Amino acid sequence: MRRIALVTLVVDDYDEAIRFYTNALGFRLTADERRPDGSRWVVVEPGAVASGCGLLLARAKDEAQRGRVGDQTGGRVGFFLHTDDFARDHARMTAAGVTFLERPRHEPYGTVAVFRDLYGNRWDLLQPAE
Repeated sequence: MRRIALVTLVVDDYDEAIRFYTNALGFRLTADERRPDGSRWVVVEPGAVASGCGLLLARAKDEAQRGRVGDQTGGRVGFFLHTDDFARDHARMTAAGVTFLERPRHEPYGTVAVFRDLYGNRWDLLQPAE
């Protein structure tokens, strides 16, 4: 079977990123292992059960990587978080301090609003149309 299992997201700080993704977005921490080189293997996934795809939170190692934190997709929406209840998750995320860049809108493909993560990466919160 083929699937995308992880996507690397370069971050400034492991613990800060873990707090944002688990508290503000409701992800769950599935791995946090120290490595011999001082880095950590940190994985978060959306939802309460295995989703099949997670984010590998990788701390920037040098200036080039630090320059990419928050702009890994050139300012475009690069991540799409699906929900089965847009209103519930939008309200919870807003209460947790997540910055939405627009009001929710209804498109032929579903209800959507763009938000920024802790570092400025753009995401869609999306409830697909049935």
